[in-house]
Amino acid sequence: MFTGIIEGVGTIGQVRASAGGRRLSVTAGFDLEATRIGDSIAVNGACLTVVALAGRGFDVDVSPETLACTTLAEVRAGDRVNLERALKLGARLDGHLVSGHVDGIGRLQAKRPAGNAVALAFAVPPDVARYLIVKGSVAVDGISLTINACHREGFEVCLIPHTAKATTLSFKRVGDRVNIETDMIGKYVERFVTAGRRGSAGELDMAKLAGAGFL
Repeated sequence: MFTGIIEGVGTIGQVRASAGGRRLSVTAGFDLEATRIGDSIAVNGACLTVVALAGRGFDVDVSPETLACTTLAEVRAGDRVNLERALKLGARLDGHLVSGHVDGIGRLQAKRPAGNAVALAFAVPPDVARYLIVKGSVAVDGISLTINACHREGFEVCLIPHTAKATTLSFKRVGDRVNIETDMIGKYVERFVTAGRRGSAGELDMAKLAGAGFL
């Protein structure tokens, strides 16, 4: 579990084929002293497991499924990536709950100044857009951001100067692809409600939500 608050930007070193997947070597822009082999690190929002560690460098294996569902299939040596280690129990939650399980790939459509910030518009598939709400949360390449506007084909966020400086979004160009993870709460609620509509005994349905005061 992560927060979407990026610890630092890393740099991709080697990219090697590995039994249908890939192994990535990454150099972190921060101290990894407390990190151990087997720990989880989100790389551009995708939760990966550390399999080798040396100083500020670490290796992760990327499965064929993750390559198919994220932009990690596109990374090359020298690319910069957002990094966040897993949330510690009891630590402050400054962003929002992020699982590191990418829902889909978005594309940067527009980038324009907005006061002291930069407004970014992203296009996303309809099956991702359905879980977005105005003033809700979304993770873009692992970065927790607030949605300012959304529609059936995409959404818009604002990037403040600190976030621009601390992440890779500041040098994304129109047309670039990014990993998108929507807020997990909406997905769970939908699952419970649709399961209830199928008539399964004991499942949550709209009547039960209304009776409990949620509607």
